[in-house]
Amino acid sequence: MLPPKGSERRGQVSVGVPSVSIEPGTLYVVATPIGNLGDLSPRAVTVLGGVDLVAAEDTRHTQRLLSHLGLSVRLCSLHEHNEGARLAGLLQLLAERGSVALVSDAGTPLISDPGFRLVRAAQEQGYPVRPIPGPCSPVAALSVAGLPSDRFVFEGFLPSRAPARSARLQELAGETRTLVFLEAPHRVEATLLAMARVLGAEREAALARELTKLHEQVVRADLGELCSRVATTPELRRGEIVLLVRGREQANVTSEAEVRRLLALLATELPPARAAALAARITGRARRELYELVRELAGEP
Repeated sequence: MLPPKGSERRGQVSVGVPSVSIEPGTLYVVATPIGNLGDLSPRAVTVLGGVDLVAAEDTRHTQRLLSHLGLSVRLCSLHEHNEGARLAGLLQLLAERGSVALVSDAGTPLISDPGFRLVRAAQEQGYPVRPIPGPCSPVAALSVAGLPSDRFVFEGFLPSRAPARSARLQELAGETRTLVFLEAPHRVEATLLAMARVLGAEREAALARELTKLHEQVVRADLGELCSRVATTPELRRGEIVLLVRGREQANVTSEAEVRRLLALLATELPPARAAALAARITGRARRELYELVRELAGEP
């Protein structure tokens, strides 16, 4: 159930904030600070103070932000466990020409946070969905990591269980773009050890923690050294953490003999489909062609 419409007075926006017209029947996806409250944009403040309802990942967390801003707005929770149940009520509010702001606990909603189902459902029913851009920890970390940033892939959280985590890293071993991950403090040491084992201890990487906060820290080193530093430095295992790993150097595998040798090696560790997919990333050849070749090498009809 959504909270009933009340007589709350919406907060007044500070002087100097540009005028923003709140569109009826519109869903706003609003980025909020990842630490420093000064990073909240004037437009975001205006939207948060002007909508009919704020759908928040954690209403207690968002209420503190709204109170800091001097805003009084209706709130409802929207998280991974209730998003499906909330959809009908939120869509009904949009149908009644109400306006909704979607926020997560920190940063840009939907980036490893709930909200995808609401955004998609609103779009499918013809309601405008407007982004109110702002802080995003993976992008902030990438901007200061000192790793190639022209092409990157965001992987979010790796699986928490060791076998599944190693399997996913194996799938990413041939990725040439910079890899960006989020990780929980209590798992960061185990994750770095798995990365060093699967991707290579010499692979360049960076750990960014507590971005925009008082104890912000960015450490760049190869994975082997990062493992040692995290193991011996307790503060590196605290706070909000982003891990970044440089992509694999492009291998020059061109001859048929080299391709066959590569496939044979990969096939000893991976199923045929995964071996072919990884070889395709390394060589640039078609995955279907390599899949047929790996089956041929295995003696399959």
